[in-house]
Amino acid sequence: MKNRTTESAVRVEGLRHRYGDDVVLDLEHWQVSKGENCVVLGPSGSGKSTLLHILAGLSRASEGRVFVDATELGALSPTDSDRFRARHVGIVPQKLHLIGAITVADNLRLARRLAGLPAAESRIAALLDRLGVATLSRRRPDALSQGQAQRTAVARALINDPVILLADEPTAALDERNAETVIDLLLDAARASNATLIVATHDHRIAGRFAQHLSLDDGTTHGAAP
Repeated sequence: MKNRTTESAVRVEGLRHRYGDDVVLDLEHWQVSKGENCVVLGPSGSGKSTLLHILAGLSRASEGRVFVDATELGALSPTDSDRFRARHVGIVPQKLHLIGAITVADNLRLARRLAGLPAAESRIAALLDRLGVATLSRRRPDALSQGQAQRTAVARALINDPVILLADEPTAALDERNAETVIDLLLDAARASNATLIVATHDHRIAGRFAQHLSLDDGTTHGAAP
């Protein structure tokens, strides 16, 4: 199941995904090296969110092989897939899905608990401090601004020291200034945690911030323009 000869954080071979008879994702070969960042571009319906769900182990590809940190996701049982995702993949969904009934810090503690890990109070405190929300640790999500909630969601995604950090449309409905702020946050957080960042978006304003591009409207990959 492991292939230690590769330094890829993510590798895809012959990936196709169907909903009924419709092929919604067709990606013959793609990889992102450890420590790199990649933006996945394409219009609505091009398969961006589907790709992120497959990389997270939330969906299983109809065809092909998908490796995250040299583990083939399709070879995992549902239980092992859940465990692998909790330990190795951080997700910042478009709708942040913070649990409103508990505090900011408790959202991070719950993420640790679901991964079978100890609470690690010092790590929680340090991560919240690094992301600028340490003073909000006892607040509930409904008392946060959108920016504060986004930072909390990034902290939750990073709390288990993931190999890859996935963000789905993080700049949707944001003006240019706030979009830049969110991308700065994700890039800085991934760099500090040594995680590979993959962002799915239709927002071409942010494309130049990423070292690698994957375009799903024409199936091409390329580096960022100089």
